[in-house]
Amino acid sequence: MKITSTPNGPNRVDPDEPVTLSAGEKEKTLASPFYLCRCGLSKNKPLCDGSHLAGKFEAPPSEIRPRNQ
Repeated sequence: MKITSTPNGPNRVDPDEPVTLSAGEKEKTLASPFYLCRCGLSKNKPLCDGSHLAGKFEAPPSEIRPRNQ
């Protein structure tokens, strides 16, 4: 799985296989890529809904890597 923080935006997730999100009895399977909220303003958390644009969210891009074990 690769996770990249986009400039001034959400985390882009490129999983190796589909990911299932569970909330109570609801489940949603997400294919690659999907975007996770990083600004805290999304009304569809944990997914990004574009609220970072109106909120003028600012953060540098980065890549999230697993720890070496």
